[in-house]
Amino acid sequence: MTTVYISGPMTGLPELNFPAFNAAAFRLRAAGFSVVNPAELCPDPAADWSQCMRADIKALCDCDVIALLPGWEDSKGAHLEVHIAHRIGIKVRTVESLLAKQLEAA
Repeated sequence: MTTVYISGPMTGLPELNFPAFNAAAFRLRAAGFSVVNPAELCPDPAADWSQCMRADIKALCDCDVIALLPGWEDSKGAHLEVHIAHRIGIKVRTVESLLAKQLEAA
């Protein structure tokens, strides 16, 4: 089973954008993917950014694909995750393109 890490903006957004992360996780799981959702890894909105990023990056390293949410370009954390993904050979896709490709394959 393909393991997907969700990446996108959190800092400065209402509810840290957790609703978008959780909706993407739901859709990806329904499509048959195993999903790593940073909103589930570090659910405390008061948690330290760097501590959350450390946990997120550890989890990212075990994934096959990173799936990007809209607005990821404006997130320093997402940029770091994409950079790491590129360097260690993890595929980079948007959530929507990954779901569309899965539907085509079905």
